[in-house]
Amino acid sequence: MGIRRQARESALQLLFAQDRTPLSETALAAFWDVSEAPEPARRYALDLANLVRAHQEELDQVIARYAENWTMDRMSRVDRNLLRLAVCEMFYVDDVPVRVTLDEAVEMAKAFGGEESGRFVNGILDRVAREEAARVTGGENLSTKVS
Repeated sequence: MGIRRQARESALQLLFAQDRTPLSETALAAFWDVSEAPEPARRYALDLANLVRAHQEELDQVIARYAENWTMDRMSRVDRNLLRLAVCEMFYVDDVPVRVTLDEAVEMAKAFGGEESGRFVNGILDRVAREEAARVTGGENLSTKVS
């Protein structure tokens, strides 16, 4: 497994844990004590988790726009935090192709989420990439960057 994949999984676990209660420094240290992620993955995971937290309100608004008949509270904690992570990476991490973000998110949804999580996450992220994310790229639709 690559460094970025390990980082995304660690970031998802951190976001999942922080979804209800912020992690203390002690809890964060304990998390890393049991993690098998190497140092570069840990740094990227923390960067991603902090970026999600910094933009969470905006990310939640974007996700809610495309999650027809679903409120953020109704989504499973895994799906909700995975969507936040993926949309954040699509909007704010320039060196990761959108297709990679989409594929990774769907694979993680299948691994960590429920039976329908892969399809649910894919449907929302695909719409975000095609429609909403154009504003982040100065008018260029993110789906044109998918390669």
